[in-house]
Amino acid sequence: MDSRSSGKGKVFFRLSGFRFNQSAKMILYSVLVGVITAGAAGLFYAGLAWTSHTVLGRLAGYPPLEPPGERLLAPGPVPSPRPWLLFLIPAAGGLLSGLIVYKLAPEAEGHGTDAMIDAFHNKKGIIRGRVPIIKGVASIITLGTGGSAGREGPIAQIGAGFGSWLGQLLKLDARQRRLLLMAGTAGGLGAIFRAPLGGALTSIEVLYKEDFESEGAVTSIVASVVAYTLFTFVFGHQSIFSTPPMHFTNPAELFFFGILGLVCAPLGLLYTRMFYGARDHLFRRIPIPKHFIPALGGLGVGVIGLFLPQVMGSGWGFLQSAIWGDLGIGLMLALVFMKMAATSLTISSGGSGGVFGPTLFIGGMIGGVIGQVGHLMYPEIVTQPGAYVLVGMAAFFAGVASAPMGAMLMVCEMANSYGLLAPLMLVSVISIVLSRRWSIYEKQVTNKFESPAHEADMTVNVLQEVRVQDIFRPEAQAATLSGAMKFKDLKEVISRTRESYFPVVDIAGRLSGILNLHDVRTVLFEDALSDLVVVAELAGPPVQVRPQDDLFTALTRFMDSGYGQIPVVDDTGAIWGLLAHEDVIGAYHHQISARKGTED
Repeated sequence: MDSRSSGKGKVFFRLSGFRFNQSAKMILYSVLVGVITAGAAGLFYAGLAWTSHTVLGRLAGYPPLEPPGERLLAPGPVPSPRPWLLFLIPAAGGLLSGLIVYKLAPEAEGHGTDAMIDAFHNKKGIIRGRVPIIKGVASIITLGTGGSAGREGPIAQIGAGFGSWLGQLLKLDARQRRLLLMAGTAGGLGAIFRAPLGGALTSIEVLYKEDFESEGAVTSIVASVVAYTLFTFVFGHQSIFSTPPMHFTNPAELFFFGILGLVCAPLGLLYTRMFYGARDHLFRRIPIPKHFIPALGGLGVGVIGLFLPQVMGSGWGFLQSAIWGDLGIGLMLALVFMKMAATSLTISSGGSGGVFGPTLFIGGMIGGVIGQVGHLMYPEIVTQPGAYVLVGMAAFFAGVASAPMGAMLMVCEMANSYGLLAPLMLVSVISIVLSRRWSIYEKQVTNKFESPAHEADMTVNVLQEVRVQDIFRPEAQAATLSGAMKFKDLKEVISRTRESYFPVVDIAGRLSGILNLHDVRTVLFEDALSDLVVVAELAGPPVQVRPQDDLFTALTRFMDSGYGQIPVVDDTGAIWGLLAHEDVIGAYHHQISARKGTED
């Protein structure tokens, strides 16, 4: 590999006779991530379909109701319903999932998206290589046995895990690993939800409450498009939901859509409090090993499923029924609260699954209730109550996840319906404005300024603009020590100076080390060492900066070495003097104060 830097800071490398800049290289890696996540999404999708049909359909006699775009397997013979088995299956699934997760990869517990967000902000884009596989298997078991969860969290963590794995395999830096982590998330979402644009936007939006990770837009879009294309080539291009033609034409209907947005906000708060309340005040206080607790959550889901089996699994087939107006108001209202409870029992207990699917389900049922009530009261205004199901899906998720753009576009792509963009935008804005104080994703931060991933960026923007020579003035004569100086002579030098750091030079006058008096202070009065030890043996490794280096480079070398002062050396090797750590910090504060004064 032939690498070099141009005057504009572009990094080039040679591969099979071609030269690519850094952006092109990341695009190539994003294509690879898209290919990998397409395969992972396909295996996950097929495995989940087979498991749910086998366990819920053939064993329990409750075949999952699926929307048109999710009918992967042909229906087979179904036995008579066995309610007692339906009651026990989620507990068995929770137990098996818990054993796999807590024994092999504890970070794969829960809804997955938070783990992806945490890896981006706090773990330098690193996810253990085993996590995608463990997460996939555990989530298939949880969802396939009736657990109330979704596919978004698992596929986000699976895709992110493979993106991180590729970044580690290629020995990329933290910034590049984070970009591939986002690309993997986008690829997984874009593929499994058949929503390439929504998946890409969600991956860069869900990291923050009030910001976007715009740097990852290109890589996320590339990976999402590649994964979507390969996935739909195998599984078909049909959108998940089937919808009649829906268009927003009557301005008076905005009143009812506004009510939907107002209702979504307090219900979103209830959902979030219920979700984390079950975890913190119920399951974490149960004094049994963690891997058994998901079984208790599954048992609770089984109890609810005996009365409302619609809450089990993703429930998207019933969302489809709500879109076509085939569910009653009372049933949809009950499903809103029971789905909140079932999801809290499944995921908050440590079960492996996502919150996106249940959140869409809850929002869709809320929209269905508002739409049908509005249609009964004002049929000439609310002409398509099913439209409120789609709008409610996006609005509720936008509020509880602080991700309005991604959710809005994903719903449009999942239903192949763009005629409701105006009410979707309005209701999502209302919901998110009223829901700023809470989020279903704990690891979200407000914006880039609060993300550890961007701490260096905040410093670089200031210190990279200042050079060492801007704050450092060469001394008349730098106080250096010969590496051959004996310990007794060193003590005489120390007695005549107040310095704590001394450059150490070799016979040719080149910097060979740095003597830190703090390291030798304990042996200063050892007379036995006077003629036995020379300065070169006491000095630490050499560290230096050049006058043209920026202050961020200098700060990095201070942090890596631990020295309080380091030599400034010109291109000829001559030592100009010592740069102090406090000089750099002082320059930083001066720059910040100057910028604040300018802004004010």
